Amino acid sequence: MRIFIALIFWMLPQTICAQEWEDRKLFNLRASSQMLRIISSTDTSLFEPIIESFISYYPDVAVEYLVTATANIDEVFRANPAAFDLVISSAMDLQLKIANDGLARPVPNVSHPSWAQWRQTLFAFTSEPATIVINRAAFAGYSIPNTRQELIESLRARPEIFRNRVGTYDVRQSGLGYLFATQDARASETYWRLMEVMGALDVRLYCCSGAMIDDLADGTIAVAYNVLGSYAAARSEIKDTVDIILPSDFPTTMMRTAMVSIDAPHPEIAGEFIRHLTTSQSDTNGDVFPLPPLDLQLNDGERTTIALEPALITFLDTLKRRRFLAEWEDAVIQK
Repeated sequence: MRIFIALIFWMLPQTICAQEWEDRKLFNLRASSQMLRIISSTDTSLFEPIIESFISYYPDVAVEYLVTATANIDEVFRANPAAFDLVISSAMDLQLKIANDGLARPVPNVSHPSWAQWRQTLFAFTSEPATIVINRAAFAGYSIPNTRQELIESLRARPEIFRNRVGTYDVRQSGLGYLFATQDARASETYWRLMEVMGALDVRLYCCSGAMIDDLADGTIAVAYNVLGSYAAARSEIKDTVDIILPSDFPTTMMRTAMVSIDAPHPEIAGEFIRHLTTSQSDTNGDVFPLPPLDLQLNDGERTTIALEPALITFLDTLKRRRFLAEWEDAVIQK
């Protein structure tokens, strides 16, 4: 029987590995009694400190950390919820839909603000704004745009500098990109004017923040729109190359969320991981944990973050999504 259990424990990771991951890392393999499997959109370099911190409290637990794009997380997890213990993503709307569809296990006794969780199944643990990140060299001698309208004016004024050198998410492929785009469009018509200007400049489309920042750092692009500022801030080697701008006209701030799979192989220890995420902020953030913590000082009247509420999944409706993407393609993919 012991050999049979060991064989199952060995085979399941091999099955999961058949999926192509952006990254895969194993932690604390000497602790072979139980292995938490985490599917996540957060780069390993940014999330590794929180895993190491958790293991320091639970040294008998191993962790397999699997990284893929936000939209792919939704597809892969729904196909086999039993393959994963925890789901972590920046695409709040897709996460809320998973939880609302009954695929997340409730985690009791989590002390957390009501606005930062959904029915004890989905828990926010960071607050991260969408930012404009620029390569400083492209703006030498010119004013830095601090609003979306100022960015439009900068791009229009020097098209020869910015043609094919502006980047943003491909919202058809990126769950987070789609979330940011729909929230921007709801907030202001400026978003659509900006997309048209970017489209006219042959905008480059990306899967994720990390890829945009790579191209900013080497000068391939000069501007990245709606990129996660936390990813740029974590790259100390480019601090003298780029500027991170939080648009002053209106903020778009998401909360990174985590949940336990309804069919988690190790639900109890997965629940402990959630509690660790939501209670150890002071020990695991700042210089140790590169991701910004959830701002627990904000109340409902002061929050500018995207809210965890049913309205969040409005644009996941098939017809609404189809219409939005058609309008986005008309603005961005100019043929």
